[in-house]
Amino acid sequence: MKELSALMGYRESIKVLDATLRDGGLCNDFFFKDEFVKALYMANLRAGVDYMEVGYRADKTMFDPDKFGRWKFSSDDDILSVIGDNKDTGLKLSIMADVGRCNYKEDIRPRAESPLDLIRVATYVHTIPECCAMIDDAKKKGYEVSCNIMAISNAGEKDIRCALDMIFRTDVDCVYIVDSFGSLYPEQIQRIASIYTEYATKFGKNVGIHAHNNQQMAFANTIEAVGDGVDWIDATYLGMGRGAGNCSMENVIGFLRNPKYNLYPVIKFIEEYMEPLKAEGVKWGYDIQYLLSGLFNQHPRDAIRYTNENRTDLTNFYKEITAQDI
Repeated sequence: MKELSALMGYRESIKVLDATLRDGGLCNDFFFKDEFVKALYMANLRAGVDYMEVGYRADKTMFDPDKFGRWKFSSDDDILSVIGDNKDTGLKLSIMADVGRCNYKEDIRPRAESPLDLIRVATYVHTIPECCAMIDDAKKKGYEVSCNIMAISNAGEKDIRCALDMIFRTDVDCVYIVDSFGSLYPEQIQRIASIYTEYATKFGKNVGIHAHNNQQMAFANTIEAVGDGVDWIDATYLGMGRGAGNCSMENVIGFLRNPKYNLYPVIKFIEEYMEPLKAEGVKWGYDIQYLLSGLFNQHPRDAIRYTNENRTDLTNFYKEITAQDI
């Protein structure tokens, strides 16, 4: 089988994770219809996707449940009521828990009592100690655990190495390169991936990639990372995600040569659910304001505000984010 896989051009260690509900939920405050969620689950099953992220596990004392859809909190009961019993399928379910925004000790139950398989801990470089505590807690509860180090483009190499050394010493299964601002290029991804895989190899762990599309580099950066030994890939249907969006599932499934993946269910879901969602007015995807935020390595919040206000004065926006009087 190893010789056959090499001949066909695919790597069996690759894992694909669908982040549409979680990252995409940032576009519509997580107000997805139950029919949409169930259909997305079925599409992932049929497409051979390895993991489906069903949202955040946010702390309801910090975020008002009346202002967000259920997938901001993605309780075990809600997952079961919409998706149903996921046992004995090839698809694993996950949620993301943000450091400082999740009451993980109480809100994440032991794996034996939950439909979830994977807990994804999201952290910044400066919150690594609490991140490690969350990883340990999830591991003790029986979960697979990954870690997303966000805004990596704002961190220096020494800080990255210090963070990786701390995280990889836990029982984490995978650590993600996260281009939060969509500011990185493939040659930068190559250098960053070499650092991550150095530590991953040392500790016997995996590395993942979560790319944003501000400069239309999400797919290129993902391909680069895969070529550099990164095995876990985040993607979303039609690239749905905060601001400029993410690496698109249709690109990823089309690129991978593993026969376990099937492109047709992805295209069918896009036709039946994603295109109508856009037609309803939910906004995401590449645009000049997101290009600018990516070019200048800035959080897209100002570009998102620009988009939501239906502004068209791009030159004024340029001056605002660069603080230049031209």
